[in-house]
Amino acid sequence: MESSPNIARIGALLGDNTRAKMLSALMHGKALTATELANEAGVTAQTATTHLAKLADGGLLILQKQGRHKYFALASEEVAQLLESLMGLSASAEPLRVHTGPRDPHMRAARVCYNHLAGDKGIQLYDSLLAQRYLRLVDGAPQLSKKGREFVVGFGVDLDALQRSRSPLCKPCLDWSARRSHLAGSLGRALYTRFEVLRWVSRDGGRTVTFSRKGEREFNQIFPLPAGSAR
Repeated sequence: MESSPNIARIGALLGDNTRAKMLSALMHGKALTATELANEAGVTAQTATTHLAKLADGGLLILQKQGRHKYFALASEEVAQLLESLMGLSASAEPLRVHTGPRDPHMRAARVCYNHLAGDKGIQLYDSLLAQRYLRLVDGAPQLSKKGREFVVGFGVDLDALQRSRSPLCKPCLDWSARRSHLAGSLGRALYTRFEVLRWVSRDGGRTVTFSRKGEREFNQIFPLPAGSAR
């Protein structure tokens, strides 16, 4: 079984509390310096450098250089999805009286998962796209329908550019809060970017997403909760 993926290596990288804090700090999609990540983890810069090198060697982080500065970011959306799933799994180990996901109600309502919308609003978006038949499930995986293609183009998304990229167009991502899927992939990223362009949403520098009054109203009109959905 030497050809089997070595999940123990990834598990060992994630099993250290300092490295876990650093990875969690990068879930908002921004690149951070070693000093910033050291502060997030509560360790010295030298200790942080050692841990960051291990994460980069393990394929979980990428190093980006700009002039004299070095920045670290999650290596891919797949790494972010793994972390989001592990957050949900970690929360599920708590007693049932404890709510899953973040305690902060604003984080539960709407946040970024690396670069797409998560939380209650992210789940609403995904469920609404399915209910309106813009997405359809094929063997459990979401695919954009013909009706959906017409919708996203009309909504201002450059679908041709997305299809030319090597990234998957639609991917489900298990939401940390509700243990239900929200939309990832290049379409999930593009829709969130479009929300920002329309000024429906803003961020405080972290992962929390705040909807403007107009943004909330228009989001709910275009992506209504399916009948029978509860929040």
